[in-house]
Amino acid sequence: MSCLLKWAAFLWIVHTIPCTVGMAVNERIDNSRCPPLKVDKDRFSYSLNGPQPEFTGFDLTEKFLLRKGAVTEERPSFRLGSSPLIKPTELVFPNGLSSEYSLVTTFRLRKTTKKDRWYLWQIFDQTGGTQVSVVLDGAKRAVEFSARGLLKNSLHYTFKSRDLHTLFDRQWHKLGVAVQSSIVSVYMDCKLIERRLTDEKDEIDPSGYTLITTRVEDGRPVDIELQHILIYCDPYLAEMENCCEQAGSTLEQASSPRCSPSPSSQPRSSGSSIPAVADVNVQQERVIKVYQAWQDFQDRKEIKETRSLFLP
Repeated sequence: MSCLLKWAAFLWIVHTIPCTVGMAVNERIDNSRCPPLKVDKDRFSYSLNGPQPEFTGFDLTEKFLLRKGAVTEERPSFRLGSSPLIKPTELVFPNGLSSEYSLVTTFRLRKTTKKDRWYLWQIFDQTGGTQVSVVLDGAKRAVEFSARGLLKNSLHYTFKSRDLHTLFDRQWHKLGVAVQSSIVSVYMDCKLIERRLTDEKDEIDPSGYTLITTRVEDGRPVDIELQHILIYCDPYLAEMENCCEQAGSTLEQASSPRCSPSPSSQPRSSGSSIPAVADVNVQQERVIKVYQAWQDFQDRKEIKETRSLFLP
């Protein structure tokens, strides 16, 4: 009888281990949250032979339906600043956001905004609390990453390497932020600038709002030129992107050293975390008011146009 029980226990363990390992792998990858993302393989610095690989993630330029600006570079870009770019998070990330990802964007500041402090990207909940954000501070020439920790505490990290100063010089630049469970890395023009250890971050609650390119001070849109904002559901793709497509700069030359793979050297500097910015709720109330005012204006405009169809 004891032998029979031992064999039963052994068979149960044999059948359970593969299921447990499979569950762990699936939870880490979690592709169910990330839709397919159409990306040109020439964006990446390594050689991709054979069929086009499948990328997953979100094209925020497409999600927010940006207006094309009057720019003459070969690749399309958008002139922002005329309307708020904010949407309910459930429309941008219907199934939530992967716990590990890369945010990659190419943009150019304008003279009137090079000193502004603004959200490149932010997700906040219904109470106005930041769930995750990337802030560019033109006055301090720094990049800030904020997130909500597992204990619902605020995590805030400032990247202020001198190598980031040229990000605010009104030329085209590519910025990448790679988010892993306990590491955040910042890349500029395809070079690793700084890497920081972080606490683990909480999952995103889709019941709030998501915005891009918005001033922190008053919630108004930022006047910049933008090529794209992409979120890959892979924290390593920020490092693999090249800069050969960057419009209006020397980086578009294939012979440029920045078209080669980004260096795998150690980060240049690090520092301690800095407390989160105060009065977050007041700032988010301003953002929502700007958004609601814009929506009201659009509604009134639509009603006026509809009436004109029926009135003589």
